[in-house]
Amino acid sequence: MNDNSKTVVALLAGFAAGVALGVLFAPDRGEETVDKLSRSLSDLKDRVLERAKDELERLVDMGKEYGSKSADSYQSAKEELKEKAGSVKEEVKDSVIDSIEQA
Repeated sequence: MNDNSKTVVALLAGFAAGVALGVLFAPDRGEETVDKLSRSLSDLKDRVLERAKDELERLVDMGKEYGSKSADSYQSAKEELKEKAGSVKEEVKDSVIDSIEQA
């Protein structure tokens, strides 16, 4: 579990504990307590969804960055391979010509 996941789990656990204690010790009527609990859970849902959205955006950005780096690395390797292949081709050509001339 990474640090962000641990933070979210701790947040949820703390919130749940607070809500449970609040319900147990609430001086309000049952209907008012249910309304407060409902609003609190709705707020928690909104915060969790916002956090999930932010994390997803961060992961997408990270994926794009790694994808871009991979594409750049691929292009560099491709160009280097082309250069080396051209060099080897010239060496083989020169070697064949030398062999023919010596024969």
